[in-house]
Amino acid sequence: MAKTNIKNSIWLTLAFLLSWPILSQAHDVDVTGVARVLLYEQANNQYQMSIVDQQVPPLFNIERVLPERCESLEPTRFSYRFQCHPALNIDDTITFPWGFEGVVVIAQWSDGNDVSSFFPGDGSFVEVPLTQLKAGAASILGLAVTYLILGAEHILFGIDHLLFVLGLLLLLTGFWKLIKTITAFTIAHSITLAFAVLGIFPVPNAPIEVLIALSIVFLAREVIMGQKGKLTLVHSKPWIVAFVFGLFHGFGFAGALGELGLSDADIPLALLFFNLGVEGGQVAFICALLAVNAFCNRYMDKLVPSMQRGLAYGLGAIAMFWFLERLPALVVV
Repeated sequence: MAKTNIKNSIWLTLAFLLSWPILSQAHDVDVTGVARVLLYEQANNQYQMSIVDQQVPPLFNIERVLPERCESLEPTRFSYRFQCHPALNIDDTITFPWGFEGVVVIAQWSDGNDVSSFFPGDGSFVEVPLTQLKAGAASILGLAVTYLILGAEHILFGIDHLLFVLGLLLLLTGFWKLIKTITAFTIAHSITLAFAVLGIFPVPNAPIEVLIALSIVFLAREVIMGQKGKLTLVHSKPWIVAFVFGLFHGFGFAGALGELGLSDADIPLALLFFNLGVEGGQVAFICALLAVNAFCNRYMDKLVPSMQRGLAYGLGAIAMFWFLERLPALVVV
């Protein structure tokens, strides 16, 4: 493919991206669909369970949530209490009747071990198999797999991040520029993701969401300028823009991981595999774009220029809608 521009990309993806429900929030905005539950093991096979989030519906019949051999005890003001004979073990499952995106359970066992994990919901229930909370090696493996998948899902279903990556590809005109730009974006969002999740440099979510939308607006403008032959520093050194805006996107990624309520001991491993999942999803998306790009250049090259223009304006329109939609949240901050 002589002088094949990366920006001759993905006109088939245009219909997919622009038909995405624009009026819906991007994935980063709606991370509150994750409930948090604290489980404490006490003496005599007794347990205390607290629900952190006030918006979570109460459990009116807790015995239906627990294994059959468990019975409820007199609750306290802020928590449920129950007893199991024998004690809870790795073969047990707790089932919450909630239609949430998922539940994070932080368990504190009588032997002093603190374990936490994320459990996705199916729209009606959230099942919590205790094998991921009680078995040491299994818990580590389960945590790694869970957050690897969660990171991949976050990038693949976080359309604002995907649009930014697509905008970067539309700017690029060579393989090495692609490598440098994507590497810069990866390094930048990895840095700020770690800073935010570890509490080193926390940032409110609302300004970040506005800046992410604005980054796509800016990128779309630069793509359109390039199509008109007006090249700037952004076109010659796109990795600078990728790094700067990648810092904002990293804080956006932290919205999905930093608000899940993991225990301090589990955060480093969860952070590592969440970030690996994000990178895996990003690489898969880029490979798909390049594959469609090759197809378009070979069989539909005459249609590519008009599709490029439509895609660039579409990116800008969607991002501007998000920018205006998210702007009022700054007043609340």
